[in-house]
Amino acid sequence: MSAEPASKRLVVEAKAISLTFETADGRVEALSNVDLQIAEGEFVSFIGPSGCGKTTMLRVIADLQQPTSGTLLVNGMTAENARLARSYGYVFQAPALFPWRTIEKNLKLPLEIMGFSENEQQIRAERYLAMVNLKGFERKFPWQLSGGMQQRVSIARALSFDPAMLLMDEPFGALDEIVRDHLNEQLLQLWKSTEKTVLFVTHSIPEAVFLSTKIVVMSPRPGRIIDIIDCDFPADRSLEIRETPEFLKIAQRVRNGLRAGHSYDE
Repeated sequence: MSAEPASKRLVVEAKAISLTFETADGRVEALSNVDLQIAEGEFVSFIGPSGCGKTTMLRVIADLQQPTSGTLLVNGMTAENARLARSYGYVFQAPALFPWRTIEKNLKLPLEIMGFSENEQQIRAERYLAMVNLKGFERKFPWQLSGGMQQRVSIARALSFDPAMLLMDEPFGALDEIVRDHLNEQLLQLWKSTEKTVLFVTHSIPEAVFLSTKIVVMSPRPGRIIDIIDCDFPADRSLEIRETPEFLKIAQRVRNGLRAGHSYDE
């Protein structure tokens, strides 16, 4: 038996996860029999059509929604215990910054809630704002920053308490392509420097292929995993890799999976 699978511990173990909820129009099956394993240090993107359960799966892992059936371990514990242990930072589609707080004070908010000392809050604020290239903007307010800069503050805030995982729900979806490309490169550098496990929801095939070590392709509702694609591009890749045959081959496989709506038979 190969020893390779044991080289990294699993931080997400999902088995037969299903989630059904009631709406005014009847029962909705958001997730159906999802099996997924994510190893420490991976960058995993979830891609699929709107309403396929990408965000729902992220919320289940974060214990913001509870599955109807199945079992789930997050960082070796239940999702609830992982949430209570602050095992993850969550980056939403919108930056969700308080307009009356400066950038520095927005970043410090979770640290204040968690009871970090003033000195430690300051050290972490300086460290993580520098990490997302926002040193010098500490006294600015959110409305004085561009959308891309605001989202970088949101990422720094999610990292500020040093969680094991970073959960990102389409953080760049509302940004223009030029800004998005720039933030993709910055996020890749951030992932390399922090060695965090990243779970990333996106609608963009190029974004998923560029960023990921693994891409999870999901079907239309009920949300199922129809393909899991490994990406083994070099860690120091640049945007130019998107023009290579290897990149285009993986992108086409993702596109075919989305179009077919069923597993590959390879």
